Amino acid sequence: MASGVLIVAEHREGKIRKISLELLGLGKKLAGNLGGGLSAVIIGKGVEGLAAELGKFGAEKVFVVEADALSTYSADGYAAAVAAAAKQADPALILIGSSSQGKDLAPRAAAKIGTGLASDCVDVMVDGGKVVCKRPVYSGKCFAKTVAVASPAMASIRPNVFPAAEAVNAAGAVVKVDAGISAVKAKVKEVHAAGSGGVDLTEAERIVSGGRGMKAKEKFKILDDLAKVIGATVGASRAAVDSGYADVSSQVGQTGKVVNPTLYIAFGISGAIQHLAGMRTSKVIVAVNKDPEAPIFQKADYGIVDDLFKVVPIMTEELKKMLAE
Repeated sequence: MASGVLIVAEHREGKIRKISLELLGLGKKLAGNLGGGLSAVIIGKGVEGLAAELGKFGAEKVFVVEADALSTYSADGYAAAVAAAAKQADPALILIGSSSQGKDLAPRAAAKIGTGLASDCVDVMVDGGKVVCKRPVYSGKCFAKTVAVASPAMASIRPNVFPAAEAVNAAGAVVKVDAGISAVKAKVKEVHAAGSGGVDLTEAERIVSGGRGMKAKEKFKILDDLAKVIGATVGASRAAVDSGYADVSSQVGQTGKVVNPTLYIAFGISGAIQHLAGMRTSKVIVAVNKDPEAPIFQKADYGIVDDLFKVVPIMTEELKKMLAE
């Protein structure tokens, strides 16, 4: 009988990603209510060493799916690997991160397994033995609750919603799974890294974003300077990206990345519904715009009506002083 929780661990450059630790924290909370333990699956080539890391953060059993064909991410290969691990683990619930990779993988894996998927969830609970997922709808204007009717239940989880699991210094049992993957339909031949190599927008605790009000690409440097002071990642609105001021990889919004930081500071962003859909669940929102009627002020916790080119340098210097104390 299906029981417990299986999380799909994500890794990059030899390290477990933060979203995976958040899934372990959530999974640990839910596993007991689903009559079983917490397990994880990690996929790739040469990833067995990372299994111990997952054990340290609460995974009682770690399924390792390794193959030469899985050395880089591929949708069909990874989906087959998740399905193989799920068959062996027989969980009541599968959790996967709603990251860029997770958004591509989750529906394919669900189809392979033959179950449904609740996507981009901000809460998961067990009520009367049934898995209930809460997710934003209508560009985040309201929330819907869905009850899983298929087994296993499957949900993708928005990053930065749940706290990361605390280290328990245990050693989870490692189980190797042969998914029979010798080749994949599509191969990644080369990867070109973009950006500064900082924290990914979807996992960032603090984000500084610029909109069309930045006026030029080179003027984003003042946001880079502010971001360095407070340890933030720089984002942009679609208007800024379309104007050529920022790269598409930094786009926040309905057609970009959905973020959920502790602090989101918006400079020169009017607050169109498409942008709000990507950041409205941020814990604290600060808006700086010279237009007092800008819609973003309706969602902001703090607002400054002024020229951003006056405000940003002052803010940067004052924060430097504060953090130096």
